[in-house]
Amino acid sequence: MMKEKTYEKENAFLSPYAKKSSETAGRARAEEPCSMRTDFQRDRDRIVYSKAFLRLKNKTQVFFAPDGDHYITRLTHTLDVSQIARSIARCLSLNEDLAEAIALGHDLGHTPFGHVGERVLAKLSPNGFRHSEQSLRVVDVLEKDGKGLNLTYEVRDGIVNHTKSGKPSTLEGAAVSLADRIAYINHDIEDAIRAGFLRADELPPSAVRVFGKDTSERINTAILDVVRESEGQAFVRMSEEKQAALDDLRSFMFERVYEHANKLIQESAERMLCELYTYFTAHPDELPAVYHGVWEREGASRAVCDYLSSMTDKYAISVFKRLFVPREGGV
Repeated sequence: MMKEKTYEKENAFLSPYAKKSSETAGRARAEEPCSMRTDFQRDRDRIVYSKAFLRLKNKTQVFFAPDGDHYITRLTHTLDVSQIARSIARCLSLNEDLAEAIALGHDLGHTPFGHVGERVLAKLSPNGFRHSEQSLRVVDVLEKDGKGLNLTYEVRDGIVNHTKSGKPSTLEGAAVSLADRIAYINHDIEDAIRAGFLRADELPPSAVRVFGKDTSERINTAILDVVRESEGQAFVRMSEEKQAALDDLRSFMFERVYEHANKLIQESAERMLCELYTYFTAHPDELPAVYHGVWEREGASRAVCDYLSSMTDKYAISVFKRLFVPREGGV
């Protein structure tokens, strides 16, 4: 079997701390194995061909409907995270396929309008809302018309634990969690400068000294630091110096960019999502058919949150207009 060659290579070359494909804890539902691909490779392919992954291209990262073609979207952010995670995994002799699958799936449950949408749904839903948990719900419950993707335990664990507070069970998951922070802080700086929210010379001097002046240098410095700190160890982390500098950059971005950028869309996004939540909670029978099973099993609020979080920015706006904006001639 072609897959056996991959197993042999992993056993020969991967770190003893890597999660080898042959050692997966498996899937919730047993399946006929693929002769060519490992389970982690199959998971990666399932995510890439999922509907939720395709929708990421039209979901806000930070700047909503920017005037330009080169701003980061949720999809390009995901690809950035995948690239950084694979680089870390490769240098540490970890399982690149597992890291890539986790990275590609980590934001599948993100809302329209970025973190503004996440905060709105967290307030509206009786059960709260966290995009990491919703990403797991997407792959477990919502994809493939309610059948889910039936991913491996390790990929699912990495997806739900990718946030800073998460505790992934594999080093590959830890690599993705770090890659996520490295990616969004750095490309959000670039977008903020492009949008006029920030000048490069306004970045904290201490962080510039540690990481460098431009995006490429900062990312390269961060990856090299993770590799030097973690090589041959049973953990993946940054050095204390680099982690402190990254935390400073993150705090700076929240103070100078995220809160201000979010204000531009917060009022409109909050109004739209609140109105849509109220409407569909009162009329769950008007939800798309795929959410009817969720409504019957878990209630209208859960089904509505699933539907709203799946929306792209443009689709949320179009549904809002259809329901609440009078059309010409009253038709």
